[in-house]
Amino acid sequence: MSGNQEADRTERLSVVHRTVDGVRVVTLRGEIDHTAKDILGKALLPEEEAPVSRVVVDLTGVSFMDSSGINVFITAHRQISETGGRLHIAGAGEAVRRVLTLVGIDTIIPCHPTLQDALNA
Repeated sequence: MSGNQEADRTERLSVVHRTVDGVRVVTLRGEIDHTAKDILGKALLPEEEAPVSRVVVDLTGVSFMDSSGINVFITAHRQISETGGRLHIAGAGEAVRRVLTLVGIDTIIPCHPTLQDALNA
């Protein structure tokens, strides 16, 4: 595990980036709503970084997500896929997983019960 830990904070969402075996892991904590969508977008698609082949978003610490988060995930998935990369979601709790399932994100972006499962996929 190597890490270039960088944290962005708003009142409701924190973001930590690290690299695990060549995979960019974005760990989120807090709530994802319209007030956090720009932070989420920058976390998933940082402008200063070259495209990566794999991105895993760890949602273990996310307690709430609305449609703003869904839209950001769809945009990130499209942009990462265009460069030959893959986006995976890991560790969504019951409430967030329900949102992902209701809107069908789990049929577009692979969703895994744990971060380790996503890293092994």
